[in-house]
Amino acid sequence: MIIVPIKEGENIDRALKKLKRKFEKTGILKELRERQKFTKPSIIRREQVIKARYVQKLRDDSES
Repeated sequence: MIIVPIKEGENIDRALKKLKRKFEKTGILKELRERQKFTKPSIIRREQVIKARYVQKLRDDSES
């Protein structure tokens, strides 16, 4: 459970912003979206390889 302490006289909008930030950091929503569908391990590996190639290409381009 996420708890956001609110100081006396603190704005509600600021407290909501803190709550949203904490919620994003925990990764709960991301995990829920991933669990909605099953992804084969081979597809996960393929996506990781594609991402690694992309990042490597960006690094190679920046070094040149």
